Amino acid sequence: MNAGVYTNPHQAHPASPVAMFKSIWHNRQLIWQMTRRDVVGRYRGSLMGLAWSFFNPVLMLFVYTFVFSVVFKARWGVGGEESRADFAIILFVGMIVHGLFAECINRAPGLILSNVNYVKKVVFPLEILPWVALGSALFNCLVSTFVLLLAQLLINHVFHWHSILFPLVLLPLIFASMGFAWFLASLGVFVRDIGQVTGIITTVLMFMSPVFYPVSALPDKYRALLQINPLTLIIEESRKVLVFGTLPDWSALSVALLAGLGIASAGFWWFQKTRKGFADVL
Repeated sequence: MNAGVYTNPHQAHPASPVAMFKSIWHNRQLIWQMTRRDVVGRYRGSLMGLAWSFFNPVLMLFVYTFVFSVVFKARWGVGGEESRADFAIILFVGMIVHGLFAECINRAPGLILSNVNYVKKVVFPLEILPWVALGSALFNCLVSTFVLLLAQLLINHVFHWHSILFPLVLLPLIFASMGFAWFLASLGVFVRDIGQVTGIITTVLMFMSPVFYPVSALPDKYRALLQINPLTLIIEESRKVLVFGTLPDWSALSVALLAGLGIASAGFWWFQKTRKGFADVL
């Protein structure tokens, strides 16, 4: 990338689904470099550095175990002798999935605002900025998943081979998150309050998703409402492969993947069509 090359910020940009995938492929090395810089930069200057990315989920796993199984004496109701650690592990899966989605959504409104120099001066594929945020969130998700699997191995002495399917389970959520991120990154340029709203929405989604409770714990009349939440299916299927050692519902995930691709395409189209106005506002 030549930092001395200037471009017309008002020019039109391709907005088709094909252009979306072409952008990912053509800029894959730049996405990787910026993601690595983002991850390392988050812990730069601290004594423990990247080790914090490991100790943070470990600490949270202990906190969840104590609060929900000791203080509230909660149980998941999976049958058999359910230990406190079992409840914490099941709950932690929901937190991992929600954390991935929440980090992408909460960072999205400020992505363009924090990179104004890329908008006005240099030739830069602005559409990759949400991918960088997603890459950083996926790194944290990967570390948290490693902690989860390690806890299962140490506590329950079990490792389910179905865990290798976890990336496939996450795929619909990844595309949906990108679609929302593109939309919010663009909207955040024109409406600065969006950054405050997304934090509220992701917090509400955490409690309106089966993170702290199973879907079966809700009365029948509320279950249909919970199923509308895009996180519900992903959390439930993630627990199948990571904790319970069963295959996911491929048909439901296929429908979710199509929906995720549709959201990603719509978000990419919106971003590409509205980016012509970024320079005027910024």
